[in-house]
Amino acid sequence: MTKHSIAFATALLVMTGAAAASDLAPGSGHSIHLGRFNGAVYYTVEKDGYRVVATLASGADEQPVRFVSTLGPGQRLMISVPQEIGQPSVDFEIIRDGEVLLVNEPGATLLDSVTTSAVLDE
Repeated sequence: MTKHSIAFATALLVMTGAAAASDLAPGSGHSIHLGRFNGAVYYTVEKDGYRVVATLASGADEQPVRFVSTLGPGQRLMISVPQEIGQPSVDFEIIRDGEVLLVNEPGATLLDSVTTSAVLDE
């Protein structure tokens, strides 16, 4: 009974976090929306780790900004856009959890990502 209760609680946590955190397949793109910035992120598997590339721009006619990082297991990359004074920043986090790369949408918590990862790996 306890085992079923834990599984049910985990499923509920996953359902509440699934819209906020998801895994990303190598070579597949994922849209990023950070305040007035929009773009995409993808990764490739390299010998040194997962090469993550995120490109953002504030409009079609604006010069884009590209972030490139190679992540090893357990490493993370955060892109943060400051807001008005007194307002929290808008953060987009990319987490490598073993062989899975997770994207953590703005407003999601680390618990959402870890719980989603655990279920996706099973």
